[in-house]
Amino acid sequence: MLDVSVLYGGLETPSTPHRYGRAITQIDPPAHQRMAVAKSAAERRPIVVWNLTRTCNLKCVHCYTDSEATAYSGELSTDEAKAVLDDLAAFEAPAVLFSGGEPLVRKDFFDLAAYARGLGLHVVISTNGTLIDEATAKRFKELQFAYVGISLDSATPAVHDEFRGVAGAFERTRIGMQRCVSIGQKVGLRLTLTRQTCNDLPEVFDFIETESIDRVCFYHLCPAGRGENLEALELAEARRAMDSIVDSSQALVDHGKAVEILTVDNHCDGPYLYLRMLREGHPRAAQVLEMLQWNGGARFSSGVGIANIDFLGQVHADQFSMFRSFGNVRDRRFSEIWQDTSDPIMAGLKDRLPLLTGRCGTCRFKPICGGSSRARAELSTGDPWAPDPACYLSDEEISGSLDSDSDG
Repeated sequence: MLDVSVLYGGLETPSTPHRYGRAITQIDPPAHQRMAVAKSAAERRPIVVWNLTRTCNLKCVHCYTDSEATAYSGELSTDEAKAVLDDLAAFEAPAVLFSGGEPLVRKDFFDLAAYARGLGLHVVISTNGTLIDEATAKRFKELQFAYVGISLDSATPAVHDEFRGVAGAFERTRIGMQRCVSIGQKVGLRLTLTRQTCNDLPEVFDFIETESIDRVCFYHLCPAGRGENLEALELAEARRAMDSIVDSSQALVDHGKAVEILTVDNHCDGPYLYLRMLREGHPRAAQVLEMLQWNGGARFSSGVGIANIDFLGQVHADQFSMFRSFGNVRDRRFSEIWQDTSDPIMAGLKDRLPLLTGRCGTCRFKPICGGSSRARAELSTGDPWAPDPACYLSDEEISGSLDSDSDG
């Protein structure tokens, strides 16, 4: 993740220490939102994205789990899930993100969430928002969810509904957001960047401000599940989208709005932001480079600081890498699977820079970007160490060294 609001806007957020190794100095968030300062990015325990169920009440065109409104067999039982939570707490995972499918369709969802909170785990949910009634919003607040991530694909209802595969989904999602906001539950909007969803980014930011959204994650598309049928952004479109996000983020800061704005799953966003700051003569460009170097981008992401457990208990490097399992939590504890580097791919993910080939292998920003998405590279080429095809930096921008004078 790249925190645009921190790096470009100069804000600090509850996640800043975990992401950039810095203590929070300007804000004092509630304890359930605060993440610890890591000694180094390489030593971070993984944030675990856990697909509790594959079942979903919608049928989104970009769903990486290819979920539908049907019951799937073999999902972890309540007792099995609680055993996993015991292990994650003992392993000191910094956060658990409950996802799906739609996690709220599990009848034991709040039982599991309460159990996780009882263990002291930092808890987040990724939901489509359509099932959030007043009681559900209140329960999020009572259990002190760090935030509730709600997917919205466009500020235009018809576009959102088309992506979600169900008429009226936009309005139900908007109401779900409002129910959380009205009681002071932190809400995060989650949007996947595609050709269709990038058309109204300024309107999305208007929606963010109007609806008092606290946090926004803009995801670059990974061609997994039904998402493989979508057209990814052209490289020039991705650059324009990034510029639009940065400009609109700064406008929020200028309006006195402390909104966390993040881009996700394309780590060349970091070098791109740094180069833009150099061109602009931004006074914090050097500091931002240091923060990006500490973070390491994808170098310390999938397989290191990000993990996935799917609905069947299989462990993956991230939620877009379900084509490869490193083991099942029914057979071994997650913590054991995660630290086992006998699999060459797991070992490679934990020390990937020497394995990167092509543009990623020779890029001067390799220590900062880390080769970006290994899932996208492998899904697109069949090679886990090939260049990420979504990198939109030019050959000129990635050539040379970080201390060269040609950055601008």
